[in-house]
Amino acid sequence: MSDDNTISPEGGASAPEASSFIEYGIDEKPPLGESVFLGFQHYLTMIGATVAIPLALAGALGMFEAAPGQIGRLIGTFFVVSGLSTLAQTTIGNRYPIVQGGTFSMLAPALAIIGVVAASEPSGPLWETAILELQGAVIVAGLAEVAIGYLGVMGKLKRYMGPIVIAPVIALIGLALFSTPQITNPNFDAAGSGQDWWLLGITLVSIILFSQYLDKYHRVFRLFPVLIGIVVAWGFAAVMSVTGYYAPGSVSFVDFSSVAAANLVQPIMPFQWGIPRFTPAFIIGMIAGMLASAIESFGDYHSVARMAGRGAPSSRRIDHGIGMEGIGNTLAGIMGTGNGSTSYTENVGAIGITGVASRYVVQIGAIVMLVVGFIGPIGQLFATIPAPIVGGLYIVMFGQITAVGLSNLKFIDLDSNRNVFIVGIALFAGLAIPAYMGQVGSAAAFQEGLSGVAVIGGVLGSTVVANTIFVIGSTGMAVGGIIAFFLDNTIDGTREERGLVEWEMMTEDDADFVPFWQRFGSNDDTPASRAD
Repeated sequence: MSDDNTISPEGGASAPEASSFIEYGIDEKPPLGESVFLGFQHYLTMIGATVAIPLALAGALGMFEAAPGQIGRLIGTFFVVSGLSTLAQTTIGNRYPIVQGGTFSMLAPALAIIGVVAASEPSGPLWETAILELQGAVIVAGLAEVAIGYLGVMGKLKRYMGPIVIAPVIALIGLALFSTPQITNPNFDAAGSGQDWWLLGITLVSIILFSQYLDKYHRVFRLFPVLIGIVVAWGFAAVMSVTGYYAPGSVSFVDFSSVAAANLVQPIMPFQWGIPRFTPAFIIGMIAGMLASAIESFGDYHSVARMAGRGAPSSRRIDHGIGMEGIGNTLAGIMGTGNGSTSYTENVGAIGITGVASRYVVQIGAIVMLVVGFIGPIGQLFATIPAPIVGGLYIVMFGQITAVGLSNLKFIDLDSNRNVFIVGIALFAGLAIPAYMGQVGSAAAFQEGLSGVAVIGGVLGSTVVANTIFVIGSTGMAVGGIIAFFLDNTIDGTREERGLVEWEMMTEDDADFVPFWQRFGSNDDTPASRAD
């Protein structure tokens, strides 16, 4: 751990931000036993999304009625893909300590595809037909992202993306999820009693207490505030469930019966549901979701670098990261998650809360998650974490991400009306347009509305165009990023005013990121080669 305000040789440049809160830096390796718990903590922060996405897909696919025994296998597949993708990203991708897993950006087109398949009245069970369509669409979208990454598309765009673009993108990653049902939905409870604010509050207060007030008294509180907070709230919910205070079906009820009923070992393999199908219209919709996911990841890379006290990622590192995410998407399609793979914002937030930015820790956690995917009872145990606990976790994680995004504004001239105008409209539009899309309800409803627009309705009302606009318009960071990108590069402003001069000074050089395959067979002992 370092108390100075400079970037290590890997960062390639000095930065005006302190990294003294970092307990373990990117290249540091805590003891193995400690790393297992730290890695487990990293994965606990994103367990809500990792379980919520397959459950949402299972519900839309009708698996609860037609194939309840396959739901645990679907969840396990998400765990396995997450573990493999994370190991690949941290080892041969951008080498940032960032967890990979299912993405909400590709959930929207997935649900639209399921709806279209259902309307076609397939001869067999809906889930058996629809999941093959999802697999094919995800595989092609992944290959498209591989091309975008390794052909350097995102890296070339980086020169036009300064703090005015990055700040709204990162902030909207957090702000876009303030209304998730785990936090705000009053009808979330199946028993009709609404949100359990007491359990959410216990989670929230516990994490704040251990990370901000008690961290100075013991190292355990400083390293494991999230893990301890979740265990405290989860244990409380379990006791209340056993004693009968929480009734079965309530949002806070912990039901361990599914854990006991799960198969000890569940087979997870490529093409386990069958041979994928490739339908052009579905592929286009999934590519739109992938693009929104790539924009989010672009922001995540900058966020994790900033939290870890490193210089902003170079174009080369960004390209390798996006390319590897494309490989992760392709793997997800082959394995049959019905969803893609992306960088987890929750994991980035955990770095800010715990100060643990070790790549090694994330890799250990990935191995644990990979093994867990094949063990049915453990996966089902994660699924018993009540939604209010996930909601409390989200408030802490995404609040941290929002603040990190806004902190990038210190590099720009905030006395400039131009800059304030761009940031304001990007943030507002990034919240308002997705809210409108949510009111519309679905890509099909949006397409129907567009088809009636005079003159241009015939073009905008086509399935491909409507689905693309709907998916991107439903993603706050994509909306805000596109608007900020356009305005920042078209409205007159000096490079100093836009923060680009200082931004370039704190961005690592391309030479500071050494690809995985170039580190072997080389006798180069430069700081850059050692760092990566």
